[in-house]
Amino acid sequence: MSTKTVPTKTRFDLKLGMATREAFGKTLAKLGAENKDIVVCDADLSKSTYTSLFAKEFPDRFFECGIAEANMVSIGAGLASAGKIPFVSSFCVFVMNKGFEQLRVNVAYPGVNLKVVGTHSGISIGEDGPSQMSVEDLGLACSLPGFTVLSPADEVATVALVRAMAEMRGPVYLRAGRMKAPIIYQPDQTFAIGKAIELTEGSDVSIIATGLLVSEAIRAQEAREKEGVAARVIDIHTIKPLDREAIIRASETGAIVVAEEHLVESGLGVRVAQVVAETHPCIMEFVGVKNTYAESGAPEDLLHKYGLVARDVAAAARRALARKRQAPALIQ
Repeated sequence: MSTKTVPTKTRFDLKLGMATREAFGKTLAKLGAENKDIVVCDADLSKSTYTSLFAKEFPDRFFECGIAEANMVSIGAGLASAGKIPFVSSFCVFVMNKGFEQLRVNVAYPGVNLKVVGTHSGISIGEDGPSQMSVEDLGLACSLPGFTVLSPADEVATVALVRAMAEMRGPVYLRAGRMKAPIIYQPDQTFAIGKAIELTEGSDVSIIATGLLVSEAIRAQEAREKEGVAARVIDIHTIKPLDREAIIRASETGAIVVAEEHLVESGLGVRVAQVVAETHPCIMEFVGVKNTYAESGAPEDLLHKYGLVARDVAAAARRALARKRQAPALIQ
């Protein structure tokens, strides 16, 4: 069964917490004190990725690899082959795009125990501009056989999933963001890799979201509730392996909206659609970056311009419900 929680409305204050990249760095430093086999590689971005916290505490177990993500991945793969638990970190766009061949040949093919963390995901890095925005990384990571792919929504989820990835065997990619993320979960929330979390119940439409878009999905659900619509919100923190049972149950509402800060052509949405097509076809709408790159700008402005806020998720839910009413035969 999927992990399931149905919190009360007062639980979703959505106050800003720390960025998921910061939660990653702080958790990694704590793990370093607990397990001497954990080592860390960074690509000249340790202050931004927060691996500098680990470096300060354990300088002999920290390796600065310079602006050379491909080499860093290979070094990490070697450390994993020697029995260490290496974390390699850089911006998503650099570690995944520049390091992809090494991730494929040196990590995925032999199945080594490497932990890859990409920070500054999506377009919400803002003013750094398109060369540093990663809108392809989840698709690339999911294409690597044997990889587990994680996308936490807030600091609580990040802490739990970083700990979980350190404990499991095999290659893992975790996506973290630059922006401060709204706090969704209570500190005692449990997480299991591969198990989605149902945040709200609803029988009219299901909103499946990941990462920064989970909080926007909650806001959209609250807006639709005022309109008399019962929307189910599901946090898919594990993109691979997917929680197929949760998706099948979501499809039974007859309408699904998938929301992500990623290209819609290659991210969570297409993976959910594959499960839906194989098991229980229903109406689907997709919220994400649509066949384009963004430009430099304030993060909030970019998220609004490219349709990645609650208003857009709610609009997609309205479209899905309208289509559902017009095509009842599809959902029987």
